[in-house]
Amino acid sequence: MRINITSLYVADQQQALDFYTRVLGFEVKHDVPVGDGARWLTLVSPEDPDGTELLLEPMGHPAAAVFCEALYADGLPFTQFEVSDIEAEYRRLLDLGVVFSMEPTEAGPVTVAVLDDTCGHWIQLIQP
Repeated sequence: MRINITSLYVADQQQALDFYTRVLGFEVKHDVPVGDGARWLTLVSPEDPDGTELLLEPMGHPAAAVFCEALYADGLPFTQFEVSDIEAEYRRLLDLGVVFSMEPTEAGPVTVAVLDDTCGHWIQLIQP
């Protein structure tokens, strides 16, 4: 058994698609209309195109919005992405205007940083 898809709730799939592809560098794996303007929209890392997919899930259930707003208000990351050089990625993203709530910080055996994805989530970057 392995994880093949993980979801990220988004209010606007197109806005999320723009940020996650143009800024973070993910690539579209599936983009299939599913009705009412929603899409089955998954992304993958160009470093692992057959790896785990990130589903930009429409925020259709009322509890999803409450959950996401609470995490964001508390400054808690929704999910985590691994990078090989967190300092370089941090500088690259700063140059693109990305806002960070935490700059690269050593935390035991890892270095972490936390960014705002412009879609209502804090996302943690980690370098082992």
